[in-house]
Amino acid sequence: MIIKPKIRGFVCVTAHPAGCAAHVGEWISHVKSKGTIRNGPKKVLVIGASTGYGLASRVTVAFGSGAATLGVFFERPSEEGRTATPGWYNTIGFTKAAHAAGLYAKNINGDAFSAEIKAQALEAIRRDLGQVDLVVYSLASPRRVHPLTGAVHKSVLKPIGAPYTNKTVDTDKGIVSTVTIEPANEQEIADTVTVMGGEDWEMWMGALADAKLLAPGAQSIAYSYIGPEVTWAIYKNGTIGIAKNDLERAARSIDLLLRLNGGGRAFISVNKALVTQASSAIPVVPLYIAILYKIMKAQGTHEGCAEQIQRLFSTQVYAPSGPSFDSAGRVRVDDLEMRPEVQAAVAGIWPGVTTESLAGSTDIAGYRSEFLKLFGFGLAGIDYDAEVEPHMPMA
Repeated sequence: MIIKPKIRGFVCVTAHPAGCAAHVGEWISHVKSKGTIRNGPKKVLVIGASTGYGLASRVTVAFGSGAATLGVFFERPSEEGRTATPGWYNTIGFTKAAHAAGLYAKNINGDAFSAEIKAQALEAIRRDLGQVDLVVYSLASPRRVHPLTGAVHKSVLKPIGAPYTNKTVDTDKGIVSTVTIEPANEQEIADTVTVMGGEDWEMWMGALADAKLLAPGAQSIAYSYIGPEVTWAIYKNGTIGIAKNDLERAARSIDLLLRLNGGGRAFISVNKALVTQASSAIPVVPLYIAILYKIMKAQGTHEGCAEQIQRLFSTQVYAPSGPSFDSAGRVRVDDLEMRPEVQAAVAGIWPGVTTESLAGSTDIAGYRSEFLKLFGFGLAGIDYDAEVEPHMPMA
């Protein structure tokens, strides 16, 4: 079939298999261009490995330090008349490239919150790897079926305490408007923490430790975001922010566990705002990203997922001196984004952005380009008018 992008709201409901493979190939090329990450990990479990920062982590450890990788994710295969999700095609592209390079790469597709998928992952590690020396936790899910209670919890993207009104943009139509979001109630806050907080990360690490599948000195990383004050009501001080606070609580607990396991460590990496499937769903944030991209590209400091994670691993996690932490014990690779001059420039542009000025005052074109790339569209060298086979088995 000929596959074209079909956008509905903040998601594209089609994905191009060849384009997704090419996108992964771009990330692989970047990581390889930066050379070997000395003393990098060799056996890595990535939970949430098929898109965004999780996929970038898998690419970085595989092609930056020759690591064997086990990827866990929840993606949908193609159906009659319907393409697979981009993460499905991303993983096929990654796995083929890893195998061609002589690297171990295996995949588990299913609900990472479930006891069943955890058991499958533990068995694969025991059978194939023995132990892992790095666990990356990068899940982004709107819902969680709790493995102990069977209750279904759904996360919300809402402020807390009072309604929040600010500018936002329809990135597809290019319309800037004002949005008001009603505050979350106590149940919604609790559900969001259950889905997006640190409990599941703790469950994974506890299961790995109990099964003695963590190598001495093993590390674990989860990803977070803080951002500027303009996004705080919907992010840092909203339901997501409360969940991220719980993720930081879990990091401290897991860090103690790993320190007792041969001197390992666990921590949060605070990353830059980027176009991802998750960030596209958050009101206000896409407009901020479009402004940020314009400023950082002009300064030559813009980074995408692959650039961020390669820098994180090479200059922080596996640097000879080890990572640098802020006062809360987090690693910050949002440092370039949060430079005072960058944020001052954002604050100067924000009030004047309208539908009419959007194209000139922001990088909305760059936002759209990056958004489509998430689904395999807009990649150089791909004939998007050619027939392509959408039904591809997972490697």
